[in-house]
Amino acid sequence: MHKDIVNIPKEKFEFAQRDISLHDEKLKTKSRGYLADAFLRFKKNRSSVVAAFIIGVLILFSIFAPIISPYNVKKDKDNTYKNLPPFVEPISNLGIGIFDGSTVRDSQNELQIQMLEAIGVETGRSPIIGHPKEVYYTEIYRGQEVERVSYSVKVNRYYEIGCRFIVMSADEFKKIMAWQDETGIQVLYPYVENKNIYVDLEEGQSVPTQRNSNIWYQCVDTKGNAKLDGNGNFIPAYSTDKSKEGVEYTSSLRIPGDDGSYIYSYAKSGSVEVRVNYYNYYQYLNGRTPMYIFGTDDYGRDLFDAIGMGARFSLIFAIVVSAINLTIGAIYGAIQGYYGGYIDLVMDRIADILSGVPYIVVVTLFQLHLAQKVGVVPSFLFAFVLTGWIGMAALTRKQFYRFKGQEYVLAAKTLGSSDKRLMFKHIFPNSLGTIITSCVLVIPGVISSETSLTYLGIINLSNLVGTSIGELMSISQTAMTTSPHAMLYPSLYVSLLLISFNLFGNGLRDAFNPSTRGVED
Repeated sequence: MHKDIVNIPKEKFEFAQRDISLHDEKLKTKSRGYLADAFLRFKKNRSSVVAAFIIGVLILFSIFAPIISPYNVKKDKDNTYKNLPPFVEPISNLGIGIFDGSTVRDSQNELQIQMLEAIGVETGRSPIIGHPKEVYYTEIYRGQEVERVSYSVKVNRYYEIGCRFIVMSADEFKKIMAWQDETGIQVLYPYVENKNIYVDLEEGQSVPTQRNSNIWYQCVDTKGNAKLDGNGNFIPAYSTDKSKEGVEYTSSLRIPGDDGSYIYSYAKSGSVEVRVNYYNYYQYLNGRTPMYIFGTDDYGRDLFDAIGMGARFSLIFAIVVSAINLTIGAIYGAIQGYYGGYIDLVMDRIADILSGVPYIVVVTLFQLHLAQKVGVVPSFLFAFVLTGWIGMAALTRKQFYRFKGQEYVLAAKTLGSSDKRLMFKHIFPNSLGTIITSCVLVIPGVISSETSLTYLGIINLSNLVGTSIGELMSISQTAMTTSPHAMLYPSLYVSLLLISFNLFGNGLRDAFNPSTRGVED
């Protein structure tokens, strides 16, 4: 080995770059700043990018949903259209199975199917979608197995309402007649009395006192089984007693078969009772057909508009709370971290005392006492801010301890920079990325707390905002089995919002500080 080194040929020791000037090569790519580099790392996190897109869509929904919706969550409430599924008539008429206001009713008997058919015959809008399916089952009757049949039927909940009895003034009745003639849409239907429905009762049976506004045909018994003519058609039971007529019916619109003998109003003291096709009556009241993209809630409000209004408040409130907590926490934590010593010790103990106060107790006390003086929202905001800044202060304090001993800070201090300049011109900007991403992660926490408090009824925002996501979920829980959409859409919105904000915040944290990638706080 030693001989090989000694006998290296001389020509191998020639200069490789003789008479050539050496210098650094120019960068072939553009330089990137801190934010550009963070953005590039953020784009590589696909889940965070998708979460950012979802957040953008949800924010746009909260902005534009109340604008697009023709309804007002505070004013437009319909006690008849409560907890009804999504319905848009033009889409429903396509027969594609969406936005058709439908629900499936199981275990229906022949009498119930018959009534649904009768509603379609009278109003021209059949509630039955498709064909009822027969379901056969057996049961024990008087010790023997008996085969029974029931029906499963898909019905339109809006058409199913059919006609309703309504008491109104004579002037209102005349206005409806005029509107009918102008639009060609019939609202008023002939009046029905029970004595005309149950005409063939057996001896000893009395006419029922309870009325059903959708039984307009003759029945053979008090159960409501229809009496059909020779062709299998319903036999009308409309009242023709002119002595009981409230206001003379002068409209040109009449149901088929009306020769002018039917009465359309029943005299009451100072008013009249009428039968109205509620779907058409809704058009008379609102100037449009019912259109509920997300359906309605327990108060008969448009869920599309209600979720938008509630989400708008939640987002604005969460951002305001986060901004205030960021400001207070940054200043408080900066003083702690920069000066340290006894100042840090005293301020830290103050934060410990405040953090030990039960949050739910603070909110409840503020709502019981402070809300009466300053209002619900300021009181609610103060409850969140009272202890919400503590986490931000602790994070800022940690960042100041980390950076205050760096060379650039010592150099600036040597050159005569004031404490204020050192804190907010040199140290704070370097820790801003971590603080901002933590602030983003605070937003879903505020939204979750606000939703929980309104859901429990501790906070009531209906008078101010109209509604909130928590309130919508609270009032819909009683109708979850019959109207699951009323709980589905609000809970889906808040779930997507919370999950997306957490993924987005984690992506920002990893982008601004790659060393924390995959590390949970």
